Amino acid sequence: MHRLAAIVFVLAWLSPSAQVLAQESSTLKKILATGRISLGYREAEPPFSYKTPDGKIIGFSMDLCNHVVEAVRQHLKLDTLQIDYVAATSATRFVLVKSGKIDIECAATTNNAERRKIVGFSYPHFTTATQYMTRRDDGIAKIEDLAGRSVAAASGTVNIDQLNAINREKQLNIGVMPTKTNSESFDLVADGRASAFVWDGILLAAMIAQAPDPSKFSLSQETLSPPEPYGLLVRHGDEEFRTVVNAALKQVFTSHEIDAIYATWFMSPIPPDGMNLNLPMSPALTSAFAAPTDYVE
Repeated sequence: MHRLAAIVFVLAWLSPSAQVLAQESSTLKKILATGRISLGYREAEPPFSYKTPDGKIIGFSMDLCNHVVEAVRQHLKLDTLQIDYVAATSATRFVLVKSGKIDIECAATTNNAERRKIVGFSYPHFTTATQYMTRRDDGIAKIEDLAGRSVAAASGTVNIDQLNAINREKQLNIGVMPTKTNSESFDLVADGRASAFVWDGILLAAMIAQAPDPSKFSLSQETLSPPEPYGLLVRHGDEEFRTVVNAALKQVFTSHEIDAIYATWFMSPIPPDGMNLNLPMSPALTSAFAAPTDYVE
């Protein structure tokens, strides 16, 4: 009885943080114990996640993650929560999340069934489809026009898998050129070393808009995939943490906050050069924000 009483006495005097810690998921325990949260970002993925020349890490996805960080701080009853920014690429993002070096990846990562076997996804925060960009002077109008040509796509993306599948199905004999980064793929097309670059349509549009002469490039009307959603990445199986993330996103999505955040990044000039995508929110995205739900197709 004396031992039991001592245990009860110790538990009663545990700090509020320690009491929370005993109940939280692995990610939340780590954040609570350290007072820090790790956000993954992309060096060059505007308007979702990118680093400006003066070192600021900004974007649509980063704004959403900042709301999530505040929600996590409040959930854990912390006075402050420090952010560690960790650079990720298409090839490294899943490893960084799985290893715990990133708590949330704040970028433009497509949610699909295969990826959900290794990572968790938040509610969707954007939808897009796979397209390709070419040099306008090449007059490429459809995927068959790329038969026998070289086409670039970044390793670790769903886009390169889709390109390989179409190449086999249509027997186009395309020379697929895997690259480490999307910027490298764009440069291959710009320099004439590849005939096309396959990627998400919204990200291709942003990259073309940033080119010294956007009129030199063309974005395909044809899509190589159905519309697919983006989600913020979290660790697989950590449903407690994902629930906190989703609750924060739902609050933003179902309020007027999302309208202002979207307008900032898709309907206004953005740093550092004033690029403006002038892309109104689609009906599909408006519906997704109005009633957030997990994407499971």
